[in-house]
Amino acid sequence: MTDDKQGPGSSEAEQIAWRRSKLADLRARGWNFPTDFRRGRDDAGREIDAALLAERYGEYAKPELEAQDVSVTLAGRLMNRRGPFLVIQDGAGEIQFYLDKRADAALRECVEAFDIGDIVAGEGRLEKSGKGALYVNLTRAELLTKALRPLPDQYYGIADTELRYRRRYLDLIMNAESRRVFTARSAIVRAIRTFMEEAGFMEVETPMMQVIPGGATARPFVTHHNALDLDLYLRVAPELFLKRLTVGGFEKVFEINRNFRNEGLSTRHNPEFTMLEFYWAYAGYEDLMTLTETMLRQVCEQVLGSTVVSYQGHEIDFGRPIERVSVRDSLLRFARLSDAVVDDRDALLALAREDGIEVAADWGLGRLQFALFEERVEANLTDPVFITRYPTEVSPLARRSDDDPSVTDRFELFVMGREIANGFAELNDAEDQAARFKEQAERKAAGDVEAMHYDADFVMALEYGLPPTSGEGIGIDRLVMLLTDQASIRDVLLFPHMRPQSRD
Repeated sequence: MTDDKQGPGSSEAEQIAWRRSKLADLRARGWNFPTDFRRGRDDAGREIDAALLAERYGEYAKPELEAQDVSVTLAGRLMNRRGPFLVIQDGAGEIQFYLDKRADAALRECVEAFDIGDIVAGEGRLEKSGKGALYVNLTRAELLTKALRPLPDQYYGIADTELRYRRRYLDLIMNAESRRVFTARSAIVRAIRTFMEEAGFMEVETPMMQVIPGGATARPFVTHHNALDLDLYLRVAPELFLKRLTVGGFEKVFEINRNFRNEGLSTRHNPEFTMLEFYWAYAGYEDLMTLTETMLRQVCEQVLGSTVVSYQGHEIDFGRPIERVSVRDSLLRFARLSDAVVDDRDALLALAREDGIEVAADWGLGRLQFALFEERVEANLTDPVFITRYPTEVSPLARRSDDDPSVTDRFELFVMGREIANGFAELNDAEDQAARFKEQAERKAAGDVEAMHYDADFVMALEYGLPPTSGEGIGIDRLVMLLTDQASIRDVLLFPHMRPQSRD
């Protein structure tokens, strides 16, 4: 609870009116949102903030700090008042300003006029309280930004979860956990980028708007280019463009960027999401799995300081080798189907109908196996596991296995029942790719909105020769959920998509 005086009345409307009247008075006296304030800097040129001061002086005893005679200039948001102490929050942490009762009248008038939520600056000597807390004994203070709306009560915070997503700026002000999650997200992305670069991959950018959407079986968003009078699609994946670059001679490429899929909202899905996608010439899909294990281990060590991740009460150790299990064997192991049933289309068809799966007449054995895998196996994959050898029917861009053309050299990484990564040896047979595109186009013509288009230019690129290549996509949002222990994807997206609020 704050001890700040918010003006007459306790309703939000009354408090806003009070703050607006104070702003009007400030304007009348010539004040106008100053922009000339600059934080102090240390000898190395770094801006001084709460974290830097805690790091440098936090262990000093009170007499030692006094002997240093450190003067600092800081700024941040006023979060609370505790008698003569003002709690200031900047981008790195919290520190206190102290208004001595012997301060001159002008300084006291300035500081006492501050409201909770105002952006304020202060200058003074850095000191330490009897309890060991750092504070700035003010000799000068300044109002930088007048907050016209009161902050939520600090004790109760933001109780409405939906409000946290709609007003993320308010959530970040009030919620240290949210700030932690998004700071960790930035560190995770940075660690992945560094890993890929050190592994010899080149970062590239490919088109977000495409004439033909491809690279995944998903329903695209459609937009329109007025100057060309042309419908375009927001990309569902960068795959086909990245493979064009591999045809062109860039043998190790990656992209961290957005994909867009016109599908529902849930705790696991957002129509706009971030992916790492990369392609590696002269490497097999087993190499991708090994690389992924190494990447996850290093990212965890770098960002979390440990390979052990705690997620929703379950411990996951990315320091251990990740098991590899085929789709077929996962049905035997996790769905407890027999060898005879797994290889019997009619038996699988009956099970699929029993589970309420809508089955098309042209589904073969592989597609039925995959449907039952999604229905009966996925949710049971708690510990990290690579599911391998996906049916060719559901892998239109993956290379067929040499020992069994009904399956592909493909894997997906599952953790806690969620797909985190998808990779495979790329199909580089132009004629096979053309045939699979044709089959996909027929499905689209028959009403499958997620089926792929026929991409003649990509087939032409393959005709020039794609070296043996493997590629992979990793869902950044889901990975961040896992590494920050967040149950909903909305908690790792700064601005998740939501239905507009009614204005009634």
